[in-house]
Amino acid sequence: MNPAKNCALCSRLVEYRRDNQTAYPDWHNGPVPSFGDLSARYLIVGLAPGLRGANRTGRPFTGDGAGDLLYEVLLKLGLASGTYDQRPDDGLTLKSVRITNAVRCVPPANKPLSAEFKNCLPFLTREIAAMPNLVGLFAVGRDAHEAVLTALGLRKTDSPFIHGRRYDLPSGLTLTDSYHCSRYNTNTGRLTADMFEMAMKAMLT
Repeated sequence: MNPAKNCALCSRLVEYRRDNQTAYPDWHNGPVPSFGDLSARYLIVGLAPGLRGANRTGRPFTGDGAGDLLYEVLLKLGLASGTYDQRPDDGLTLKSVRITNAVRCVPPANKPLSAEFKNCLPFLTREIAAMPNLVGLFAVGRDAHEAVLTALGLRKTDSPFIHGRRYDLPSGLTLTDSYHCSRYNTNTGRLTADMFEMAMKAMLT
């Protein structure tokens, strides 16, 4: 479900990883494992680790602006406990949710290539299959939405990405969409904290 630390499936990402290992030897600089228990009822799927976020800390959505909003809402909705402090050892625990990314290694300019999505797809597919209590998925952004549909063998045209929309999938799972909680989207007003919270509440209904 999680790639090996030295995963070599994507040559471009391997090269970028090596560059970052040289520049930032104290960082995680590798595929970022999922966070949360496999027994969770909900799986949150993001795009890919951020360079100075999860690629640095080794925990999804940890250490950057996207994580600030995500974990704030999870704590508010009772889906997490403790204190989020942008560190993997901050003691934060998740309740009923697990968090992962469609692409597990940080890509240059935060833009994975289609081949890199394809190479990472089996990890997401196996992760979904390994969650016995899974009832719903939450896609953080269009790319995550499309990766989830592909992992489930569903056509993208049947379930287009729409912020706040919840789909009842043929398998019995649900898929809820949100714009990505990146600092860019929140700074430009495309996504507000209230909008993100409302989308996550839709996942829970």
